[in-house]
Amino acid sequence: MSRAEMGALGWDECDVVLVTGDAYLDHPSFGMALVGRLLEAQGFRVGIISQPDWKSAESFRALGRPRLFFGITAGNMDSLINRYTAERKIRSEDAYTPGAQAGRRPDRAVTVYAQRAREAFPGANVVIGSIEASLRRIAHYDYWSDKVRRSVLADSKADLLLFGNAERALVALAHRLADGEPIDAIRDLRGTAFLVRPGWLPGAEWCEQDSTALDRPGRVEPHPDPYAMEPEKPPAAGEGGAQPVRIVPAAERAAARRQARGRTVVRLPSYETVVADPVMYAHASRVFHLESNPGNARALVQAHGDGPGRRDVWLNPPPLPLSTPEMDFVFGLPYARRPHPSYGDARIPAWDMIKFSINIMRGCFGGCTFCSITEHEGRIIQSRSEASILHEIEEIRDRTPDFKGHITDLGGPTANMYRMACKDKQIESSCRRLSCVYPGICENLKTDHAPLISLYRKARAIPGVKRVTIGSGLRYDLAVRSPEYVKELVTHHVSGLLKIAPEHTEEGPLSKMMKPGIGTYEKFAAMFEKYSREAGKKQHLVPYFIAAHPGTTDEDMLNLALWLKKNGFRPDQVQTFMPTPMAMATTMYHSRRNPLRKVSADSEIVETARAGKLRKLHKALLRWHDPENWPLIREALLGMGRAELIGSGPNCLVPRHQPGVPLAVDRPGRRPAARSGGECRAAPARKGKR
Repeated sequence: MSRAEMGALGWDECDVVLVTGDAYLDHPSFGMALVGRLLEAQGFRVGIISQPDWKSAESFRALGRPRLFFGITAGNMDSLINRYTAERKIRSEDAYTPGAQAGRRPDRAVTVYAQRAREAFPGANVVIGSIEASLRRIAHYDYWSDKVRRSVLADSKADLLLFGNAERALVALAHRLADGEPIDAIRDLRGTAFLVRPGWLPGAEWCEQDSTALDRPGRVEPHPDPYAMEPEKPPAAGEGGAQPVRIVPAAERAAARRQARGRTVVRLPSYETVVADPVMYAHASRVFHLESNPGNARALVQAHGDGPGRRDVWLNPPPLPLSTPEMDFVFGLPYARRPHPSYGDARIPAWDMIKFSINIMRGCFGGCTFCSITEHEGRIIQSRSEASILHEIEEIRDRTPDFKGHITDLGGPTANMYRMACKDKQIESSCRRLSCVYPGICENLKTDHAPLISLYRKARAIPGVKRVTIGSGLRYDLAVRSPEYVKELVTHHVSGLLKIAPEHTEEGPLSKMMKPGIGTYEKFAAMFEKYSREAGKKQHLVPYFIAAHPGTTDEDMLNLALWLKKNGFRPDQVQTFMPTPMAMATTMYHSRRNPLRKVSADSEIVETARAGKLRKLHKALLRWHDPENWPLIREALLGMGRAELIGSGPNCLVPRHQPGVPLAVDRPGRRPAARSGGECRAAPARKGKR
């Protein structure tokens, strides 16, 4: 991280300089540490510039000009999500910064860092990656500016973008650059995106498939008359004898189709088109997500700009998932497992959160539309071996300061998808479903929890380990299929509270989220209660819900609030929907169209709470018990014609009177209105008044 450290190592230059918006924590949960150790294992000298001062190029000169390339990332989070709330308010803390100090990274950090690196060393190769770059690789709706922005490649002027699980592409890129190959000639790596001139193709055998217009019905061909008598045509010249008919085997036909797809690029509507037409934006989003399975995805291309300055953003197919041995190798590198010594005793909240937790897998096949994990890590689960995970537990026990015997998580994007996969690799490689578990769990999906149960039992049996709890969110529609797993989890691995995310109770928003119905949650809750009781433990579920998700009406939120009250839930922390780049729910928010189905000019309209007051109401209904929200809820109930829910009865949602506000003085001659009791009805309307 400094010239002094380079000198101590005897380096005169770095091969690669990584720039990150996070503090440098040498732990596999942090992208820069993982990338740095991986390149180091390949023999490269790696420097890291952490949270540089972006107001000038000087900080980017700290380690000198890299021999191969600058690797630019905003950090473990998108810089705008890191800095702003769902209401676009600035957060007071940054969990990835020493002392939780806010303001240590710029907005759109990838773009700013890439420009500064180029300014510091003109002509140096600049490669961008990690989640911010990955989720902004094509034209995308940006919630914070409320407009469609160009690909981050066009704004950052980077030479190459690595997206998804980029380990293979990263290693190949570094070796090819080290061998002297120019970066603008490296165009065949999966999981990479780059700018090319209009009409560029990798080879003469490639073809382009146009998807720049909505699908429309084709011309109807008249049916031939089966009774028509037509004269027999004489054989054409050269058609002498009969030719044998060759039956082409199905496997050969499938291989030919795969080969043709592998040399086909799909042209998306241009940046200018999706800016001007939200329906075309929805169409482009649907095509993009349908081309996300690495087993059958085609390359994508999208034009940016008009006239002489036009460039195409070219996206190669997504990277192939890492195998279990490859995952073990990446997570088994010699991490120091602590923050860099230069931070001293400064507290870094993100480190406190993960230092006793273990990432056992990557990817998620849930396909929740509000989540961007699928677009980044993919739907295919990449699992580490049991031996690798148990070894990391021993590493934590032996090397992490302050370890008291409590492993706080064995998880990942979800807690219970470990080692789950399609029953047939051929089916998996040809599948184009957006979710393996919606509208129901696919019959080809193996949902066996036995490997995870075995892992839990072996983890808690390691000497020095007193407890292993699960902190990652649970996919309960999978869990209910394995009562043995639920019993194991509830009996041994819940620290009093278990996070779970039904997200909503109503079918309208759930269908737009691609989440199961509330009945599945209630089935899991019954199992949780049963096994907690059998274990003699008093434990609770902590359900998470989203307010103002696309497709959610005021009535939907009211029904959710009534369900919460009926079941005794009083949420303290609630989440308002935040449109993150490239998520399908973000497409619904921006375009008001449903990309889960075929998009057309007259396709389904998805209404969304966009106005500030409406979003505030939806959030207030989740916290129905908070007196500060009662005036807004009362106003909404009156507007919805649901005044019967205002009062002090057991079926009411909010009381009639605000705490601490004096009651209105009754006029002489009028009978005083009842101020207590079990009835829940609206006050009688005054004559001449509504």
